[in-house]
Amino acid sequence: MSLVVRNLSEQLVDLVRDRILSGAVLPNSAIRQDALASELGISKIPLREALARLEQEGLLVSQANRGFFVRPLSAEEAEEVFALRLKLEPDVMVLSAERATAQQRKAAKDVFATLYQVTEAGGAGVAAFNRAFHMALLRPAGQPIVLGILRRLHVMADRYVRKHLEPLGRDERANEEHREILAIWLARDLRNIRVLTERHLEKTRDDLRQQLTIES
Repeated sequence: MSLVVRNLSEQLVDLVRDRILSGAVLPNSAIRQDALASELGISKIPLREALARLEQEGLLVSQANRGFFVRPLSAEEAEEVFALRLKLEPDVMVLSAERATAQQRKAAKDVFATLYQVTEAGGAGVAAFNRAFHMALLRPAGQPIVLGILRRLHVMADRYVRKHLEPLGRDERANEEHREILAIWLARDLRNIRVLTERHLEKTRDDLRQQLTIES
């Protein structure tokens, strides 16, 4: 029997992260520690620990005597995040397609089906399911260090993915790209999975360049 024990700080990390990534807490907004601790019925000590971890993840920034704030979106950060993903992700995707077990291949298909349904329904959480889909395609590579780095990059990219999907029709285009990537990944077409992964990331990066430049 396996027993997973998650302490309060870890649960708070997930809760506050989800609020930030869902857009419930906007960029540049302060994290109201007193109000949040009161809402959750906890002391501020584990909450501060959770916020410090989210600062390490790149979602928050602390200011002396003022507390924690949600990091603003910036063209420079998006550029860096997607540049790193482009360096790492295509190679891992190739290895993952080559190594994926039958169970992992089924899991990837199931995640895509959920992503497609959520997108079609216009539901919340599309960016989170987008992240889950990408990680399902990367996880079978079995490289824990690089996967840990990519997981953090995907968390940082999540808010930018939400921004990228704002224009009408962008989510349908993304889903068609995902469908094509999944088909090639399942076929173990290693050359084309690299090409499609690079193209998908480059399109998202280029769209964000335009969106964030216009708004700056």
